[in-house]
Amino acid sequence: MYAMIMPVNITKFRRELFQLADQALKGEPVEFIHKGVIFKVVPATRTPKLSRLTRETVTAPGADLDTTALLKEMEAEWQKDWSEI
Repeated sequence: MYAMIMPVNITKFRRELFQLADQALKGEPVEFIHKGVIFKVVPATRTPKLSRLTRETVTAPGADLDTTALLKEMEAEWQKDWSEI
């Protein structure tokens, strides 16, 4: 599957310059047309995709948590769901 790139005209490019620049930074293709010539906008240096990841808080298994109550609650919900089938 591929994405069709449709160049925007110069007026729309000027109006949406910052949004289109952000789009190019994300690695998405940006093209605009001026006097019949198509221009492609790409960053001079590509930022690695890993640098754009956002950190999430994750609880590691084996952490000092009282999981027995949580497990009992989860099991009760499973039992309820299975009994409805």
